Formats: sequence, C-alpha cells, structure tokens
Amino acid sequence: MRILQLKAARGWSYEQAPRAFMIDEQTMRSWLRRVDEESDGALIQVSEQVNKFPNFVRYFFKQLKVLLPTMGKARIAEVLARAGLHLGVTTVGRTLRETEPMPADDAATLDVIETRVVTARHPGDVWHVDLTAVPTGPRFWVPWVPFALPQSWPFCWWVGVVLDHFSRAVVGLAIFRDHPTAGDIQRFLSRAIRNASGLPRYIITDRGRQFWCDSFKRWCHCRAIHPRFGAVGKRGSIVTVERFIRSMKNECTPHILVPLQLQSMRRELGAYAKWYNEHRPNQALGGRTPWEIHPGVRHANAAPRFEPRRNWPTMGPCALPQTAIRGRRGTKVSLAVGYVEGRRHLPVVELRKVA
Repeated sequence: MRILQLKAARGWSYEQAPRAFMIDEQTMRSWLRRVDEESDGALIQVSEQVNKFPNFVRYFFKQLKVLLPTMGKARIAEVLARAGLHLGVTTVGRTLRETEPMPADDAATLDVIETRVVTARHPGDVWHVDLTAVPTGPRFWVPWVPFALPQSWPFCWWVGVVLDHFSRAVVGLAIFRDHPTAGDIQRFLSRAIRNASGLPRYIITDRGRQFWCDSFKRWCHCRAIHPRFGAVGKRGSIVTVERFIRSMKNECTPHILVPLQLQSMRRELGAYAKWYNEHRPNQALGGRTPWEIHPGVRHANAAPRFEPRRNWPTMGPCALPQTAIRGRRGTKVSLAVGYVEGRRHLPVVELRKVA
C-alpha cells in the first residue's frame, strides 16, 4: 500500500514505479486491481472504509425515491445537502442501483410529519411569461374533429405563468377558463407587478396573439417595460419558463385529481408555487431555492453539515458546496418528511440528530 501511495503522489507511470522498487510491472498492476476488494481475502484489510457512509444513509436514498419517484440522483443529493448531509451525485446513483438488502439493525427511522438572451442583473429585472393548457381529464383525447375536445373549461384550464429569470421564482400564476385575451394577460401582469412591488426591465414571451399585438406593446410602453419575443421555430428562446411548466406538469398535476372548481385549482397550483419557491432545490441555482437567491437570505445547503462517517478526517472535504461539520463525526440522524399543506407530492425533507 505504501508503494501504491507513493506512486500516486509522485505521478509515476506503470513503468517508472516498478523500476524504482525493482518489482515486476504485472505485480504492480495486480496490486492496483485489488485495491478495492472488500472480501475476506482482500489484499488490504481495514476495519471500516473511511469514505463509506453508514447503512442508514443508504436507507434515506431509497425512501426518498419511493416517496417521490420523479426525484433523480442529483435532486436527492441537493435535497439532502439542504437538510445537512453532503454527498456526491455518483454516491446516490450507485446506492440506488444496489440490490442487496440492508441490515435491519442499522436501518434508520422515517418520520412523516404533516406540515403545512437578455441578462438579468438582479431579482425582478427580467420576467418570462407563458401560457399552457392543463387538461382536467387524462388527456385531450384525440386532436382531430369530430373527436377533438375544445381547449377550454370543463375540459382544461389555461394557466398563465410569470417567472423571474434571475432567481427562477414564480412571480405570478393565473387560471383562465378559456384561452385568455390580450386584456386578460395585461390585467394578470398588473396584479403580478403589484404583488412584486416593482416593475421588471424586460418581459420575454413567445409570439402568441396575446403578446404579439399593439395592445400589449402599448401596455409595456406605458410602464417603461421593454418587451422581447422568442424566435419562431427555435428552441431555447423562453426555455426558463418552459422548463418550469414541464416541472409543474411532472410534479404537480399528474399527482392530483385536477379540480373543476376555480378556487380549488388556484389552491393546488398555489401550494405547488409555494413549494417550488421555498423548498425545491434548483440545479441551475446550485441546489438553492428561488427565495434563497434574494439578498440576506441564508442558503440552507451552506449551513454546517452532519457527518455520519466516524473516521472521516475533520478537515476532509465533502461534496459541494463544502461546509464545516456540525457537532461530532459519526452522528446518526433520522429522516423527517413533511408536506406543504398536506400534499403528498410536495415533500419537505429534514434531518434530525438521533439521541
């Protein structure tokens, strides 16, 4: 092992290291292949791997995947980092692929708690606006007459979305029974401006008839807002708001019975917007939530972390973002999952130290 460590420290090749110690090259290659062995006949015998997480951490990965199957390995790593457990995406992916059962005596507990190309310079500088249809049934059936269903209530809701480009925060949501007009969109944007207590510098939209018209352009001009329009036939022009709509249709509407009452629909999408802004980590923001981008707000994934590995060096780095250790090493924690307004598809994950 000392020879292999020296080879790695000096950066020697497979020819240089055997020549320095007068050993055969195939012997060196055999040692390197056997470094990761874990059986009783392993070349290197250690009592416990320094970088191996306890079994209860593996349990967290599998439970989160069961609770929310749409979570990928990167999302699970970001959620646990916000709760105080920093680990790599590859570690999560490797654990989720494991098939061997976990020892029952080392399993952690799971507590379920019922709880309620314009550059943006700062939050509120650039807004994205778009519309989407949310069907109240499984689908729109078939797209051709006479079997096509009209894209209006009670067969679908039209949802208007205003998204801040800098923070990815949902600034406003509006629900319409029918395809909204330009006047409907302007009144919706006026409410969003009042709620945000500020005017954006730019509003970016597609070239829908509600936006690509003189009425909308005059509305923007009266408020000193510069309208910008996505390129026709090109992907990525309004990709930020389109990505939010895709997330909403994957994480919210498939998990609920889409209501036919307007107030109920507003409550469902309002709960999702609250969860999205305050609790859902965003990969584009480095695992932070949209609300944590605002000045003066503490980033949850930058707080001191739990370290469940007993032999991990105190000064050893963790998965990004790197933080200091909270308390002692070898801490055992339990997973507590709450839900925003009781919605099972909107989890809030916390880690609690086990006494």
